[in-house]
Amino acid sequence: MADTILIIGGTGMLGEPVARRLRAGGYHVRILTRSPDKARGRFGVDYEIVAGDVTVPDSLAGAMRGCQGVHVSLHGDSAPDLERIAVVNAVRAALGACVQHFTYLSGASVIAENCWFSDTRARFEAEEAVKASGLPYTIFKASWFMESLDRFIHGQRAFVFGPQTKSWHWIAADDYARMVAAAYVTPVAAGKSLFIYGPDYCTMRAALQQYIAIAHPGVRLMPMPFWAADLMARLGRRRELQAALPFFRYCDKVSVHEAGDPTEANILLGTPDTMLELWSRQKAAQSDSLNL
Repeated sequence: MADTILIIGGTGMLGEPVARRLRAGGYHVRILTRSPDKARGRFGVDYEIVAGDVTVPDSLAGAMRGCQGVHVSLHGDSAPDLERIAVVNAVRAALGACVQHFTYLSGASVIAENCWFSDTRARFEAEEAVKASGLPYTIFKASWFMESLDRFIHGQRAFVFGPQTKSWHWIAADDYARMVAAAYVTPVAAGKSLFIYGPDYCTMRAALQQYIAIAHPGVRLMPMPFWAADLMARLGRRRELQAALPFFRYCDKVSVHEAGDPTEANILLGTPDTMLELWSRQKAAQSDSLNL
């Protein structure tokens, strides 16, 4: 019988690729969701869908029954403190279920010296809860994902907020998902915090410029200073933008934004090799096929 892995956040932008990679690798994949019918429509009959809520410990305990692995991927999809609570609850449930491997997606800048930012502090505390649990774990400290570039685009305009002069190692979600799957068959990956960096190293503006030139040629790039973004968020009552701006300020201000070396992760799990240009062309091809 195939091992069962529970995915918390499996319907999210970064959780779904992990779920699909694990299923392709022969695992029985169980997805925790608050919207079971929607998840069944998305994943089909090859996945087990269970109703649950990360804030309700009893639902987590039931969802983990019989699981050999648990993967938590709420990065960017929830309020940071909710993510911390989810991880703490998941760790406790995993201990009760005798889970053999616990994996968690965190961030490349999540270190003690950056805990002045509340989002980072919440994820740092989540990491500490995982490490202190006694569970065999692998924490993935990833840089910016290419998939996030779509969130910069609104209609026919693409926005970059603030100067954003720092360069990042952009990674494709499929490469990351492959590395998560590899961790489940690599015993020495247990007990590790691994930095996950992609092959392209460039600023947000450069990454977005390349992406829209290939996949969205009609979209205009609009760099916007923070004061103008604040004004647009307030006057337009754009709550999503109001919530996002503190994180963009953090990315612009943080002194150590990629805090580790990806060499160990690359040796253990395979080096990410999807270039931004290729990923952008794949996205363009997918869009063209949907429009046929």
